[in-house]
Amino acid sequence: MKITRRFALRGLFAGVAGSLAGCISVGSSEGAALQASYQLHDGAAAMQRRGQPLVAALLIQPLPASALADTAAIAYSRRPHEFAFYQFASWAERPVRQLPRLLQQRLEAHGVAGAVGLLGEPLRADWLLTLAIDTLHHDVAAPPGLARLAVTAELFDRRNRTRVARRPFAAEVPAASADSAAAAAAMSLAVASVFDSLLPWLEDELQRAVARQP
Repeated sequence: MKITRRFALRGLFAGVAGSLAGCISVGSSEGAALQASYQLHDGAAAMQRRGQPLVAALLIQPLPASALADTAAIAYSRRPHEFAFYQFASWAERPVRQLPRLLQQRLEAHGVAGAVGLLGEPLRADWLLTLAIDTLHHDVAAPPGLARLAVTAELFDRRNRTRVARRPFAAEVPAASADSAAAAAAMSLAVASVFDSLLPWLEDELQRAVARQP
């Protein structure tokens, strides 16, 4: 079902691509069809590490994402609910795979847990953080546009299989220009902004959950 949904959406995107492509740059300035690959990254500066971890171990589980994040293509939109892909640009790794890794690196760098892993790795942990990407695209309704990222995070206590907390996070970052390179750069800054909000929320929820333990 997931593959069928993705291809159906690609067909929809192809149908509106012609009307959207006129407002932004989808190729190189010299007209050459040069394929560019961009690495989505955490655009934040180095951060201070906690003195002590809150829990011994934490696992991150990626959840099924928006079709815009479950592809290597970089999406843009001129009108609500209409999307197309940059023709000569793509992600080096699909955001649905890359974003959880970036979050893992951020949590490790800050020392939230003694060990942080992705679900499926050989790590035993009482705590699970799920991450779903709700949208990731370049909004060019008003060029040069905005990078938009929205995710939903949920924290679970695996010992009793209960959800501790749930919260959506979103960021909008202005793009320097209406092209794929500026879109990719702004989306990486949006990643940093979302993580900046998610991290203190996670710390607060973990502290409260640990304090409630008998």
